Amino acid sequence: MGSKTTRLHNSVVVIGLGRFGRSLAREVMAGGAEVLAIDADDHVVQSLTGRLTHVVTADSTDEEALRQLSVHEFRRAVVAIGTDVESSILTTSILVDFGIPNIWAKAISNAHAKILSKVGAHHVVRPEHDMGRRVAHLVGGKLQDYIEFDDEGYAIAKTTPPSYLWGLPLRQSTPRTKHGAAVIGVKSPGQGFILATPDTVINRGDTIIVSGQREAVERFSNMD
Repeated sequence: MGSKTTRLHNSVVVIGLGRFGRSLAREVMAGGAEVLAIDADDHVVQSLTGRLTHVVTADSTDEEALRQLSVHEFRRAVVAIGTDVESSILTTSILVDFGIPNIWAKAISNAHAKILSKVGAHHVVRPEHDMGRRVAHLVGGKLQDYIEFDDEGYAIAKTTPPSYLWGLPLRQSTPRTKHGAAVIGVKSPGQGFILATPDTVINRGDTIIVSGQREAVERFSNMD
């Protein structure tokens, strides 16, 4: 084992263990990081004991309680508190005051998101809202998968290629120039994805990964 400081820097504190917090904590652990999970509800904590690296009961709006858990020494923190907006904001404010360099905070509304950003959260996420938008894109068109980077209006999508690309190298079909959508990956049937180059030929039946501004990616992905 390394030093305490090294372990903390390689770990994540997750505060709030509702469905989002629990799922996130498990995924972080699956990625190889240790997790300190905190919730104010002792019943929730007891139900997760042994399933997460470290799980404790504490009031996250109590600065001293968080200090006793060494939360101020972490470099990554997630405030996953659900409907208790006041606790979410107070907890985020404490983490900001601690100087934690990477803070993600869950918001349940646009107003909540704006406050969290003003308080100092580095990343504000709206899981239900974002998933709803993502599923709407998948249901509404040819998209097979879709990720949107909300702050920049940038998106990446997995889709089928429009017919005008078939049989041509990308340097000739020029989707980036014509439509503002860059083909960055290609998968032919029975094969894995490869990085697209100007010489890559796109064929009917291929699957492509496209990136660009949200509107451009959406338009391109809905072309026949």
